[in-house]
Amino acid sequence: MHVDASLAALEVVQRFDGPIVDVGSGGGAPGIPLAHALPEREVTLLEATQRKCDFLERWARELPNAYVVCGRAEEQTVDRWGVAVAKALAPPPVAAEWCLPLVAPGGATVLYVGPTAQTDRVALVAERLSAEVGDSPAGLLVLRKLGPTPPGFPRRPGVARRRPLA
Repeated sequence: MHVDASLAALEVVQRFDGPIVDVGSGGGAPGIPLAHALPEREVTLLEATQRKCDFLERWARELPNAYVVCGRAEEQTVDRWGVAVAKALAPPPVAAEWCLPLVAPGGATVLYVGPTAQTDRVALVAERLSAEVGDSPAGLLVLRKLGPTPPGFPRRPGVARRRPLA
């Protein structure tokens, strides 16, 4: 079930070039299935909890294109990846603020969302972070990065959750 749900974004991810980052990778979904399905693409499994990183390291050894980074999204290099994906990371406006700074102009953030995704609030966050909401298949929200991350982003760790942009 998790594999099929993870691969729901495969066609969207393939539309954008560059390495992929799974933000808040946790148990490895969607990053590990995407790394398996896209062996030519580098996939970074970004996780802040050391115990989960240890688990992910065991899986990453099986996939030559998967790498684990133990850290927070707010502490990573901005405008580096072609695609950021996130599933069950945070409410969509917060997840968008964490993921969009990681993506280079011309790339995208793909959020796995439910029917109450607050698309209008996510659109406000996207606009502040040089992005826009693009055509999105059911269950996904695609945010296309139009320009570089503006100064002041990402905000310090924890700020996005305490004081969301929208």
